[in-house]
Amino acid sequence: MTGMGIGVHAANECLPRHRHADGYIAVVLGGGYHEAGDEGRFAAHPGTVVVHGRWTAHFDHFGNRGARVLNLPAIPGLAPGAGTIADVDIVARIAERDPVAAAEHVRAHCCADVGLSNDWPDLLAAVLRCDPDTPLAPWARHMKLDPASVSRGFARAYGVSPKRFRLEARTRRAIAALADWHGSLADLAADQGFADQAHLTRSVGAMTGVPPVVIRAKSVQAQGKQTG
Repeated sequence: MTGMGIGVHAANECLPRHRHADGYIAVVLGGGYHEAGDEGRFAAHPGTVVVHGRWTAHFDHFGNRGARVLNLPAIPGLAPGAGTIADVDIVARIAERDPVAAAEHVRAHCCADVGLSNDWPDLLAAVLRCDPDTPLAPWARHMKLDPASVSRGFARAYGVSPKRFRLEARTRRAIAALADWHGSLADLAADQGFADQAHLTRSVGAMTGVPPVVIRAKSVQAQGKQTG
């Protein structure tokens, strides 16, 4: 989990693609960077708010001024993605005494108006997020791209191959479905496009560190506490 508080990043620093077990909110206080992650690519500047969900991955390239980033705990009501907030100083001051209150302030005042990159790797990422079953070669030909070069170009943009990006998108969808799934894990695997239950279990375990049965049990326990 990313530590809460202000992180200082050096000029031209690069953070390779990495995954966060817990969600969090990043508020850019100064400087800037480019991020490429599960929700797309964008440029972050002072006032940019980035909401990271659980088990999401991204890489960052910081500019020639580096960046100061305030990390806040995730709270309900903020979907993963990027937005902006007008006054980061207020957020920073609230965070000094109460990080959760600062996150709630962000939720109340954040505007989702950060423009995402719209080059072909971003279009492919969006397609794979929405429909992980999309075949790559026909998509490339439809876009008048060489299928052999798509994997290399996508990996340069996102730090991961499109096949891996697709598998991770499918895995996150399966994890999200676990909470309300009443059938067998084999049925869930088939519903989410995995080869079989073992494939689902490996993929979920690789992303979260625990098998899907554990995640489902925790979801049932959490729902019981909410209704109890």
